[in-house]
Order: sequence, then structure tokens, then C-alpha cells
Amino acid sequence: MILFPAIDLKDGNCVRLYKGEMDQATVFNTDPGDQGRQFADAGCEWLHIVDLNGAFAGKPVNGDAVDSILANVNIPVQLGGGIRDLNTIEQWVTKGISRVILGTIALRDPSIVIEAAKEFPGKVAVGIDARNGMVAVEGWAETSDMSAIDLGKKFEDAGVCSIIYTDIDRDGTMEGLNVDSTIELANALSIPVIASGGVASIDDLKVLKAAAAKATGTIEGAISGKALYDGRLDIAEGIAFLKGEN
Repeated sequence: MILFPAIDLKDGNCVRLYKGEMDQATVFNTDPGDQGRQFADAGCEWLHIVDLNGAFAGKPVNGDAVDSILANVNIPVQLGGGIRDLNTIEQWVTKGISRVILGTIALRDPSIVIEAAKEFPGKVAVGIDARNGMVAVEGWAETSDMSAIDLGKKFEDAGVCSIIYTDIDRDGTMEGLNVDSTIELANALSIPVIASGGVASIDDLKVLKAAAAKATGTIEGAISGKALYDGRLDIAEGIAFLKGEN
């Protein structure tokens, strides 16, 4: 399993939100390239980036910040936020993004996800963000009437490489992952699932890994942001634990 450190971008800065609220943002670094390099130097094998402004605008906004990160690391990067069409996907893939994460468009027009997965094999992931099990879109500002599982099933056999599942009510709260919902989603799909939202310590990773060992679905890893920034989760320890090295 992989530990994905999160870099959430707002107004060119690395921030963390509380339950997805843009007006509750804490700035952790004003230099995204430096933050990416710190994570890479610490041994991280992937970076998880979200263009928060882009998620609301429906188009990339923090492009310069993403470019800075790409220029400072040589590990794979997955990016979400404001990616709504094939041209934008192609632009990011051309720039060196290893995976684009499609969220709002996955609900609005699943055919674009399916087409993108065929055109860019291995480079398209789906972000499913949920409140009480129901999918939220447009930067989490709108909650739909579709369940996370029903949305995930639309992409079975489409070539989607992973599902990033976030429990919005846990995000930034340090209350622990919603392991039950994450495992339920993974068990319902053949697509690997990445857990996100609420990681506070190594104990949360231990709970996830133990549950994943009993699951019929695949848990690819976990995303952590705030816990890494404030030191509650040691990066090296988290990486080694998920890789099974301790």
C-alpha cells in the first residue's frame, strides 16, 4: 500500500481545509515546489495534488503552482480539481501528470471518464467525495442523490486505474478514516480504492491495513495531509508501515 501525501492548492499556497470549507483554510507552505520536494526527499513514492480553486471554477486555476511542483520532483503525481474535459486532461498528461483525477465530471458526464480512460490508459482516476455516502461535487458545494457505490460501478471495466474515496465530514478533522465505507466501496468494485479524509496518526493506517487484509476489494493506499504537516504522522513510519517494512 502507498502513502499519498496531499498538497491542496488555494491561491497558489499549500493549505488544508476543514470539512472542505474554503473559508476554513490553514496555509502550511507558500511555496508548493518546496513542499513537493520535501515530500519526495522524505521518501514518498507519489504526490496527491488538488487544485481547490479549480474545483470551484471548473477549470485549472493553480497551474503555476502545479508546474512548480512538477519541476521540483521526479516521482509520480496525481492531480484533481477543475479537470472537466479531454483537452485539459491531455494538457496535464503532456506536462507530466501521471494520473488525472476526475470528480465532478464523473457524475455529470460519465462518458467523458470512459473515453478518457481509453485515450489515456493508466492515467485516469475517479475522485468520489461523499457526505453520508452520497456523492458531492463542484468543490463539495453540492451533494447529489447518487451513492458512492452506484457512481463507482459506472466505471467498472472502463480502464479507470483507481478510485479516490474521501469522506468529506472527516476531511481535515483528524478524526480517523471512514474505514467501513471505504472497505464497502472497495468490496463493491474491481477498481482499487485509495482512502482519504481524516487520517490523524499511524493508528488510522493500522486500522485501514487490517481491514484491507480482510476485504475482497483492493485498497491501494491512503492519502494524508494535515497529519503530515503538523507531525502527528511521521512520513517515514507511515510509508514503511503501508509497504509492510515494519
